[in-house]
This record gives sequence, C-alpha cells and structure tokens, in this order.
Amino acid sequence: MKNRNLFVFPTLLLPLFSTAQDAEEVGLDQKIDQAFAPISDFFNDVIFFNVWTDPDIPFVLVLLVGSALFFTLYFTFPNIRHFWTAINVVRGKYDDLEKPEGHGVEKAEVNIVDGDLPDTIRDESKDGEVSHFQALATAVSGTVGNGNIAGVALAIALGGPGATFWMIICGLLGMSTKFVECTLGVQFRDVDESGTVYGGPMYYISKGLKNKGFATLGKVAAVLFAVFCIGGSFGGGNAAQSNQATIVVKELFGWESTSAGAIIGLVLAILVGVIIIGGIKRIASVTEKVVPFMALLYIIACLYIIFGNFGLLDDAISLIVSEAFNPKAIGVGGVIGVLLVGFRRAAFSNEAGAGSASIAHSAVKTKYSASEGLVALLEPFIDTVVICTMTALVIIIFNFGGVFEYGGDGSGAVFIDGMPYEGAGITSKAFAEYIPYSNVFLTIAVVLFAVSTMISWSYYGLQSWKYLFGRGKKTDLTYKVLFLIFVIIGAAASMDSIWAFSDAMIFAMVFPNMVGLYFLFPVVKEQLNRYLGAIKARKA
Repeated sequence: MKNRNLFVFPTLLLPLFSTAQDAEEVGLDQKIDQAFAPISDFFNDVIFFNVWTDPDIPFVLVLLVGSALFFTLYFTFPNIRHFWTAINVVRGKYDDLEKPEGHGVEKAEVNIVDGDLPDTIRDESKDGEVSHFQALATAVSGTVGNGNIAGVALAIALGGPGATFWMIICGLLGMSTKFVECTLGVQFRDVDESGTVYGGPMYYISKGLKNKGFATLGKVAAVLFAVFCIGGSFGGGNAAQSNQATIVVKELFGWESTSAGAIIGLVLAILVGVIIIGGIKRIASVTEKVVPFMALLYIIACLYIIFGNFGLLDDAISLIVSEAFNPKAIGVGGVIGVLLVGFRRAAFSNEAGAGSASIAHSAVKTKYSASEGLVALLEPFIDTVVICTMTALVIIIFNFGGVFEYGGDGSGAVFIDGMPYEGAGITSKAFAEYIPYSNVFLTIAVVLFAVSTMISWSYYGLQSWKYLFGRGKKTDLTYKVLFLIFVIIGAAASMDSIWAFSDAMIFAMVFPNMVGLYFLFPVVKEQLNRYLGAIKARKA
C-alpha cells in the first residue's frame, strides 16, 4: 500500500502535463511560474514590510540581526568565549558528565511512522541514542547545501564582493542565536510513552510561555510557527532546492525545452518520494553518507581554486572588506543595500533565528540542554563563516578579469559571454574555469545537496504538521504529497519567484520564534551556568 502511493502521485499530476503539447507556445514551466508568481509576491510583500525606505529595510531583518546582537552581548560573546568548549563537547571530552543514570531521557529517538526516515536528521546508533557529534554532523549535512552554492552566488551577483563581509558578520552573530534556540529545543522537548522525542520552537514556545503564565500567547505563537515552518519546508527547504538542482542539470545537458524544469522536477519528486513515502532506509542511509562526503569534496575543490590563485587571495579579501563599505555594484543601494543582501542570504543559509535546527537537535541524548546549544553554535560558523566564504572567494577570484558585472540586471542574474546565469549557474561557471569537468561534479553536488536538504526539511515540516493536525498516517501522507508537489513547482518556476517565496517563509518563522527566545533566554542562562559549573566541578 505504501509503495502504491508513490505511483498514484505522478498519476494525479498527468493533467498538469497534458498541456505539454502547446509547450512551444507558452511552455509548461512558464505556466507554472505564472501561476506561482502572485503567491510568491503576496507572501514576500507581507513578510518583508519595511521600517525604512530608500533603501528598503525590512523589519524582520532588523529583528533577526538585532536579536543576534542582543544575545551575543547578553551571553558575553558565547560565539567566541565558548567556541573551544563547543569543540570539546563534540569531541566527546565531557561525555562522562552524561553517564550517571536517572537523568535525562531514557530513550531519545525521533519519530518513526509509516516508514518515515528520521535517519536523514540523525545518526542512528545501536540503542537509538544520538551523540553530540552525530547531532552536529547530521544537522550540518542538512544545513550545508544550495544556500552555500547558489545563495552566495546570488548575494555577490546582487551586492558585489562586499556582501560576503556582511554574510560573515551575520554568521558570527547567528552563532549566538543558534545557541539559544537549540538549548531551548532540548530543554522543553516532548517525549511520548515509547520514548519518541518531539521538539522544536512549537514546543518550547507553548510549554515555556505556559510556565511563564502566558499560555494563550504561547499557544498562538506556537501554531503560527508550525504554519510558517510548513511553508518554509515547501519553500526554502524544498522548492528553492529543486530550483537550483534544475538550473545546473539543464545547463549540464544543454536542455532548453520549455517543459524541462517540470520534467526534472517530476524525477526529483519521485526520488524524494521513494525516501519520504516509501520508507526505503537503505537509500536514506546512502544519502546520509554521500552528502557529507560531497560537502568535503566541495570544500577541497574550493581550496584547490583558492590556493591555485594564491596571489589573488589578498586582493579578493581586500575587495570584500572595501566593497562592504564602499560598494560599486549597480543598483545595490549603497552600504545599507549591500549589508541587507549579505544579511539576508546568510540568514537563509544558516537558518539561525528561524528555529528549524532545534527540531533536529532536540533528539540528542543529554541531561544538560546547554551542551547541545553549544554544539549547535558551531553550525553557522561551519556553514556561513567557512563554506560560504570559500564559495565567495572562488567567484570573486573568477571575476577579477571582469567576466561579469556586479549587480547584473538587479534580479540576481548576471551575463557571462552574453548569456544569463544565476545562482548555482554562476558558481558552476567559476568552477569550470579552473577545474576540468567540474560542471559534472558541481551538478552532482548540487543535486545531492538539494535532495538531502529536502529530506531534512520534510522532517521539519512533518513535525510541524503533526503538531497542528495530529500524529496519524493519513495526515502524514497528506503533508508528504503536498511536499512533493512543491518539488515540481520549484523546478519549473523562475528563480526570482522561488527565492522570494522561500525567503518569505523562512523569515516568517523568525517572528513567532523570537517570541519564545525573548521570553525564555533567562532559562538558557541558567542552563549554561549549570553545564559550565558541571565542567568546572569535573576538572576540580
């Protein structure tokens, strides 16, 4: 029965593809894009309302960055002071603190319903427990992806090299926010009779605010978060991923058909559907191993290009810093404009403040919630400060010869040899300049990163769906079918529409999540002192 659902889904979509006969006139991709664009524009206008114009400064970005700065100052720069402690926690140096019996959750497992695949979120050990290292590795594999490849290219195309500087700043500040939300995720997680863990903002918002005497506010904010998280799983965690995968696949094979995107999307939907509906654990386990391997290869490829052009490295760094305060990109809107481009792309990439990562981290085996918060602190550093910066350096070095004009046409596309390129396509051209057949490597990497991120976000969205509609098989299947439809929409629609919708959904999660963080950050302070006290006592 489970496998039948996989074949029913493409059948339901056949009427959509029946229009392919007139594809040469309008094109299936264009039809899907025209239908989706108004939805994207609506959400984008609602979420990114401005508190300042000329240049436009959206309130959500002020809230996100301002909160990150507040948490950084309140916790006295945890992103710096506790950096090595976080590394030691991941290394297992303090594992003996977790050993005494009678503490914590006896069996911390993520949900397994109807063949679902929690293995895409965590590493499954023999007794179902998740170590700090496993939690970090699996969460990073879900975070590191096309935001690092396509998002960075989009930021530089729009804002020039200076956007990289503000991405790094936002990543460093985001480490503090990630620490707060993931500590709360463990502190207020919900465990059912079977030992299954349910966690994330919807739980720490509702339970935490109820403890503070604001039960109604907590319930409303938790519901809003769940709704936005479902939207985020359809957008940034899904449609944006299939969109970028489609771009590089079409470029690799030279496909120009007006229905190519929808067809590629259908193939991706079937692949993802086999995993999230069919419950084929072997495929998921292979994906979980291959994607971190591809991430490592991607980093090595970036380093090869950077050190192969070592003489240009100091010039690239100098350009990043100078352009951050004196941008020359066309239409970027001055310093504030390039700052906003960098912050927006960094926040999308590392998701700090959106609360999504805390859903995965909640399943860790620990009796000190702050220990996992410290582990999570490393994610924005790895994702944004390290990998995003590497991608940026490759693109900037590639463009020293004036290959394209920063700012492009203002939509994120730039012209290289008279042809428009956007997102992952720009990164692909940069790689191809220095590494033979890198277009094949990058295409495989983008597709694998996309599939991995989609699987991870299907779990985030499904947990939010369960919070709203219950934990039954029918409700699960409904969500998964909707999720797969958005795989096709993302592949067929334009990059501009998809990223606008994706940004809106990811950033919408910030509003209810911040309600929880601002009410509950004193709890994080208590838990941090408790954990650091235990470490100090251990040393004594």
